[in-house]
Amino acid sequence: MKKTFGITGFGGYIPRLRMQRAAIAAAHKWMAPSLRSLGKGQRAFCSWDEDSVTMATEAARDVIGSNSTAQIASVSLASTTMPFADLQNSAIVAGALGLPRSARTMDIGYAQRAGTSGLIAALEAASGPSLYIASDRPRGKPASTQEISYGAGAAAFTLGSDNVIVELLASVSTNVMFVDHFRSAGAKYDYVWEERWIRDEGYAKLVPEAVKEALTKSGISASDVKRFILASPMKGIASMIAKSVGLAAEAEADNLDENCGFSGTAHGLMMLAHELEKAGAGEIIVLIGFGQGVDVLVLKTTDALKSFAPRRGISGALADAQSYDSYLRMLSYENSIDLEWGMRAEKSPKTALAEQYRSSFQLTHFTAGKCPCCETIQFPQLSYCVNPACHAPSGDFEQLSLVDEKCQVLTFTADWLSYYPAPPLYVGFTQFDNGARLLTETIDVGPAGLEEGMPLKVVFRIKDMDRDRGYPRYFWKTTPLQA
Repeated sequence: MKKTFGITGFGGYIPRLRMQRAAIAAAHKWMAPSLRSLGKGQRAFCSWDEDSVTMATEAARDVIGSNSTAQIASVSLASTTMPFADLQNSAIVAGALGLPRSARTMDIGYAQRAGTSGLIAALEAASGPSLYIASDRPRGKPASTQEISYGAGAAAFTLGSDNVIVELLASVSTNVMFVDHFRSAGAKYDYVWEERWIRDEGYAKLVPEAVKEALTKSGISASDVKRFILASPMKGIASMIAKSVGLAAEAEADNLDENCGFSGTAHGLMMLAHELEKAGAGEIIVLIGFGQGVDVLVLKTTDALKSFAPRRGISGALADAQSYDSYLRMLSYENSIDLEWGMRAEKSPKTALAEQYRSSFQLTHFTAGKCPCCETIQFPQLSYCVNPACHAPSGDFEQLSLVDEKCQVLTFTADWLSYYPAPPLYVGFTQFDNGARLLTETIDVGPAGLEEGMPLKVVFRIKDMDRDRGYPRYFWKTTPLQA
């Protein structure tokens, strides 16, 4: 008997940093007073050391939890804001997650519909235990409606044939060269066409037809749909479509606008992950992707949904927020303003690619070595044990990842003198429960600051950015458990 292939787990990530929309509107009040009408709530924005790769990694950690990654055969990453145009971004994620070298990696992009298109392809391929991630951070030009309404985030799903929690009943995809917006290669911001035309000629004419075809194909009536997910940066679109195809008004999913904002390719899948936190067994979910055509997925939850929970999920990420009203902070983190950081910022952190490759086994998944003779745990791993009374050779070291090891603040200092894009630079020793003790950088520290003994967690971020050559170097840092 052939097993059903489907979604076996879900998770998500939203940056901890949130910008109050009222602060953005106030900054532009002198030339765009109409933005005040969009000033409700707050939007997520990436810190200087976050991008689509780091968000994808954290979303994947949310769905994987403490489970082994040894059986994952492939990982696919969908995004329109990947940090590299010609370097496989999903391979960086695979390394950070400690996936086996045999795992196939693939990047997907070039349209906001890429998230749903890639998910359909992965589900229909049914090629074995796999990981599917969508991660995006669309940026709007200062004083645009996109700037105030966009957000950032990622969603991740495990796919497989065991303990399937969501089945794909049917899918429909159309391609139509309808240009609602575009971003040329190398451009920083989207160019967006007139809103009313997008709504009336695009969404209103293209989406209902595809939804009706998908419902017919799956044998599901509109009245059976429990949850309807249509991600759009434009308000009211989902309600309009739901009404036109006969869906119940209460089926419309939470669009995450209040505390996150529209997150491009990832947003529909983030909404799906959020709805699955609340869904019961046997529910019908319709998921829409829009962009140069339409994707429609008709999904059904199973009894196995009761037995799965992400590490913290979208709800946990929404609650883990630091709210800011400093608009210039967001502009600086998004490289939209050129601040004078002084001479100490002129250092060029060129990455030695050969050394990065040679040390990748311990850098990518934060792998420490445990001496078999004296049990000292050390990072970085040297040729011999650092215990002066031991000095055993490193060839027999046990390999231990520190990524999910519990840890706490041992010592710290807040440095306002060194160049750091998000001052002050918090650096000090972190004490891990397994005995490891490392000098680490601690990030996203809230107004309460740090205290000795404060619980921390390890997160994947950009260590430093070589702006001369456009190369971000990734590594692991620590952050307080909650904002």
